[in-house]
Amino acid sequence: MNKSGLVDRVANAAAVDKRKAEAAVEALIEAIVESTRAGERVSIHGFGTFSRTSRAARMGRNPRTGDAVPIAASTGVKFAPATAFKSVLNARAAKKATAKKATGRKSSGGKKAAARKTAAKKTAKSSKKR
Repeated sequence: MNKSGLVDRVANAAAVDKRKAEAAVEALIEAIVESTRAGERVSIHGFGTFSRTSRAARMGRNPRTGDAVPIAASTGVKFAPATAFKSVLNARAAKKATAKKATGRKSSGGKKAAARKTAAKKTAKSSKKR
């Protein structure tokens, strides 16, 4: 999903027009960016936490030549999903796994079929030699 898809979903869920939904999404993104830029932690209950990370300057290596290359200090953002968010994601995966077990389908990876083919080839070769 991209930003316009998110705007469409917000507009439908909140029963507002797209312009108001887009303004709401923009305001949310802007608030998260400004707060993390200021070094604050942004925590959205049930969704997750955005926090600012810093990486120190260091020396790296050019993979092609092997020469030492200075890498500048940088700042990034870390997102840690909330436990409620993780449990929703894992519940879907658990449902899929139980559905596969209920239908009796296993992904054998074709090992049994490959074993049968090689056994059939060996039998065919031995019968030709006789």
